Amino acid sequence: MNWDMIEGNWKELSGKARQRWGKLTDDDWQMVAGKREELIGRIQQRYGKNRDEAEKDVDEWGRELH
Repeated sequence: MNWDMIEGNWKELSGKARQRWGKLTDDDWQMVAGKREELIGRIQQRYGKNRDEAEKDVDEWGRELH
């Protein structure tokens, strides 16, 4: 699923995102609000991943949503 679709359906998809990235806090989720770059940054912070790893994880999750 492309990110425009994810962002447009964020309210429905955020529960699945929360399951995948359980270390993110409620404040993190408020900041993310469907924004891909913000999600990548928060994953980097909470999981200690580099940018490429976090971006790959987010993209993989997006593909799994089909």
